[in-house]
This record gives sequence, structure tokens and C-alpha cells, in this order.
Amino acid sequence: MRKFDQINVIPFIDIMLVLLAIVLTTATFVAQGRIPLQLPEAEHAAQPSTDKPLEISIDEARKVYLGGAPVHLIELDAQLGQAAPDQAILLRVDAAVPFSDVVNVLDLLQKYHLEKVSIVTVRK
Repeated sequence: MRKFDQINVIPFIDIMLVLLAIVLTTATFVAQGRIPLQLPEAEHAAQPSTDKPLEISIDEARKVYLGGAPVHLIELDAQLGQAAPDQAILLRVDAAVPFSDVVNVLDLLQKYHLEKVSIVTVRK
């Protein structure tokens, strides 16, 4: 039997570099953690408050998201029914979305008297 005096670490280094490349690639997507939207512009946009708001998003394909998870309007209705009346709401809507979709969501918010609503925009 032949005795091994040293260990070949080249294959181990190759595997680690591949894993590092995978982690760095996926980390860029995880770091954003948001649904990509083209927000409308406003001249007098204010910074949102720092407390944890409930985030509702509508993307360009007119899909509604609650906290990053896709929901149907019926599910959104049920979730908003459980929210506290003083719950802060962030409404993020893509600029290409028809206004009627925004009105549908605002109508649900009004139904449960959720009035602390901020619409997210970007400064011109």
C-alpha cells in the first residue's frame, strides 16, 4: 500500500470557487428583496416612515402582492380585515398600471378604515 504524504486541495478550491460564485450571484437578487417596479415620479415625494408598514405592490403585469407574496384581491380583502386600524400601509404601484387597479386596492383599504396610506414614488 502506498503512503500519502500530502493532500491535493486543488479540487476542493475549485468547488469552493464555484460555490462562492453561486452565493455572490444569488445574493444580488436577495439583497434587493423587492418586486421590480417602475415607480411614478413626483416633485414633492416624502420619505416613508421608519416603522414597519404593510406593503402592497402592483406590478406592470397587474399582479397584486402583499409583503412580497402574490395575492388575489379576495385574499387581500381577508388580510386587510385582520389589520389594525392604525396600521401604516405602503402602496407601491408600477407607473404602467391602470388607475382602476389602484382604486380597487384603495377601496379595500377604505372598507377597513385603513387611512395611514403612503403611495411610494421617486423624486423627479
